Amino acid sequence: MAGVVVLGLDPGSRVTGFGVVAEVSGQARLVEAGTIRTGDKDMAARLGIIFSKVAAVIERHGPAEAAMENVFVAENTASALKLGQARGAALAACGGAGLTVAAYAPMEVKKSLVGAGRAEKSQVAFMVARVLGMKGAAWPTDASDALAVAVCHLNHRRMQRLTGAPR
Repeated sequence: MAGVVVLGLDPGSRVTGFGVVAEVSGQARLVEAGTIRTGDKDMAARLGIIFSKVAAVIERHGPAEAAMENVFVAENTASALKLGQARGAALAACGGAGLTVAAYAPMEVKKSLVGAGRAEKSQVAFMVARVLGMKGAAWPTDASDALAVAVCHLNHRRMQRLTGAPR
């Protein structure tokens, strides 16, 4: 496949969303999207599942780059720690495959797609479907968020090429 393939990830300790998007001749198109569900296993088992499933997606599609959301820290530090561990498992899978990984704040992803950093998830999902030419597509929220990160990364890559500015 000509063009660039990007893996977008929305890490979570129980559900990790992934989206693979290819940009060919300036047009983004969907390759695969889904979720990695870890169930009620202990944390070590969940992290192992995230690592192996992300590695399998990488092996299946051979992306050139990956992108994921930064950890959003709210008031619950225990949740933030678990999210950071899930993100680490996904990062390790990407690093093991030799991928560079760009990180984006959730507000930056929303602004890139919708034009507003406080956009609703439904607005982001709508724009992801439009950009990918998949009107009416209904992905799980985590998969939609991962696709949004991949599209955001493609937008940033395009802007870098046009302006020559570093990220």
